[in-house]
Amino acid sequence: MTKLSPASQAVLDAANGAQSYGPDDCLNESRWAAAAALRAAAEIVSPLSYEDVWTDGRILQYEKHDPVREKLLAIATELEGIE
Repeated sequence: MTKLSPASQAVLDAANGAQSYGPDDCLNESRWAAAAALRAAAEIVSPLSYEDVWTDGRILQYEKHDPVREKLLAIATELEGIE
């Protein structure tokens, strides 16, 4: 199995502890469930927002970057990508 960051491993360990299947069981979907929960939490805790920036006589919209949201989504992406 791919080595995970400490944060992702902690989430996966918690999710595996709530499953009736073992961590290596092919029916264990804990990593996808945990990733979905993290994505939902990111939307609730820090919804995607935009910032209007006036430049060259027009308004442009840029995504605001929130480090909490980005960390939650990074952990979810890492969990979804493990083999």
